[in-house]
Amino acid sequence: MGMLDAPIPSDAVLLDSYSAAVTSAVARTGPAVVHVAVISGGRQMGSGSGVIVSPDGLVLTNSHVAAGADSLDVMLTDGRTIPAQLLGEDADTDLALLRLSRGDGLPVAEIADSAALRPGQMAIAIGNPLGFSSTVTAGIVSAVGRTLAGRGGRPINDLIQTDAALNPGNSGGALLDSAGRLIGINTAMIAGAQGLCFAVASNTAVLVLGELARHGRVRRARLGLSGERQAVPRRLARAHGLAQDSGVLVGSVEGGSPAAEAGIAPGDLLLSVDGAALTGVDALLRWLSGDRVGRPVGLVHLRGEALREAVITPGERK
Repeated sequence: MGMLDAPIPSDAVLLDSYSAAVTSAVARTGPAVVHVAVISGGRQMGSGSGVIVSPDGLVLTNSHVAAGADSLDVMLTDGRTIPAQLLGEDADTDLALLRLSRGDGLPVAEIADSAALRPGQMAIAIGNPLGFSSTVTAGIVSAVGRTLAGRGGRPINDLIQTDAALNPGNSGGALLDSAGRLIGINTAMIAGAQGLCFAVASNTAVLVLGELARHGRVRRARLGLSGERQAVPRRLARAHGLAQDSGVLVGSVEGGSPAAEAGIAPGDLLLSVDGAALTGVDALLRWLSGDRVGRPVGLVHLRGEALREAVITPGERK
């Protein structure tokens, strides 16, 4: 029997471990990815995706999807349409929090620790642009700790970069790991930059969720800098007896800001503030709560090969 006469392998044979991981992740979390319809003036003015993150009906989506809505309707993959209330939105992270009017028998996404992500891991993007079914793309985590200019020019920090393709209707949907756990909320696609897509890391999303649920807004202190996670060079870690393996690499410093007044400069690698380790941007964002405003604290950082300490007094972000 020649090669052309050989039997065609069945789908079961072709379903390799990669495909099995993707299909399993989609089956596990796809039902928790919903369609969000934005109603204004009695008409649907826009839509996007969202992710149910609690059994009582909390839904994370993008700020640019939900902001300004008179009302919101959330459609599940089983066909149910449930009205939702906007609890709050945060343009600085492009996140918004909704609460469904009822929360019976809802599918819920499990949230993973995004600080454990490493470039090269599998990333599965799920959106729900139509309401009845999810759209799925898969790729890898290209980078972590990225910063992207958001609405009004303010930087969105702690972004996951992935090559899993995102379409506009998928904005606010889920980025999953190979186990189907939520590692990010899809937030942007850069026009003209093929394959360059972003999601807000799950650790940051959890922080924002808590603030929006309690206060309807995110109260923040500010240092006036942007940065991204960066590995601490091993030889410098050994030379200075540093236990942590990553910090926050400063990309820019605003003139007249607390960081500028403390002498922090682009290229500095921030290691700790007030004794709390800064292993990444998510750790810095978590530390910058409203109760830090106006309190001078010590900031340890590397400048070149030198270990330095500055005193910095966080301001309040307006």
